[in-house]
Amino acid sequence: MTGILKRPIVTEKITALQDKRQYAFEVTDSANKIEIAKAIEKKFKVTVAGVRTILVKGKRKSQMTRRGRFEGRTATWKKAIVTLKEGDKIDYFENV
Repeated sequence: MTGILKRPIVTEKITALQDKRQYAFEVTDSANKIEIAKAIEKKFKVTVAGVRTILVKGKRKSQMTRRGRFEGRTATWKKAIVTLKEGDKIDYFENV
């Protein structure tokens, strides 16, 4: 169960979802919804009502330099959006 949650995702869109008790985390690629829910409940001591997962595909990147063109890809990663039970909330900066 350790190592499932990599980091919380704090963007304007996710911050707006916090009014609906929804929080986003980057998780390991092999984690399933049940493992993610258990890890959130254990770490933050809240009750999880639902979990949605998204596989974010990596993008192709290229850069022109004096020595020529370099091409590569950004990494593919997994995002989990967690909905909490009524009355629960997560404060990212308090539980560091």
